[in-house]
Amino acid sequence: MTPPAEQTGENSTVPPPVRRRPGGRTSRTRAQVLDALRAELGERGYDELTLDAVAARAGVHRATVYRRWRDVGGLLADLFEATRDDDWQPQDTGSLLGDLTALNHENQAALTAQPSIAAALVAASFRSEEAARGVRRLWEDRYARCEVIVSRAVLRGELPPHTDARQLLVAATAPLYHHLILLRTPPDPGLPDRAARTAVLAAAAGAFATPPPTGGAPA
Repeated sequence: MTPPAEQTGENSTVPPPVRRRPGGRTSRTRAQVLDALRAELGERGYDELTLDAVAARAGVHRATVYRRWRDVGGLLADLFEATRDDDWQPQDTGSLLGDLTALNHENQAALTAQPSIAAALVAASFRSEEAARGVRRLWEDRYARCEVIVSRAVLRGELPPHTDARQLLVAATAPLYHHLILLRTPPDPGLPDRAARTAVLAAAAGAFATPPPTGGAPA
């Protein structure tokens, strides 16, 4: 999952992010800097994001930040790696509708928080190739974790076998991003439920079922 070297700015190159699991002072410094990065990104946005501001907010010497992360691209790359290292899992409510509704409510809460780090990262992905790659990797990770929602529903008999998990998950969650990020409409408390219900009805009717694989040589 580690991407190739990434470009940031005009001439600088950011090495591939490395998953670090250090302890002690190094771990505390990383946590302080990434917390400060989230706060700066949420309050000021990508365009005003600087290593100096992050270092000052974190209470870490600027030389330490420059030496470890080098530039804004390095900070963003590490932030996405840290996010993917968490232990988040989708809720198990006992039904497909309940699981997707809970997932949508989590998404809506993240996108409408003040400040919204999730919305800021999406916005940054349109201005920074590092952020764009990070968002794609993060979504791939989250979609993979959420596939269990669909597999549980198939086992319960709520969905046809061979239901495409990714298609169903996209259909259930996309309306939130469309309304909140693209249209910038005010949060609708009923949207998470309606989007989940629509996706469940379509999935139960076989809208996301794929043909089962065929084996053996043709006669």
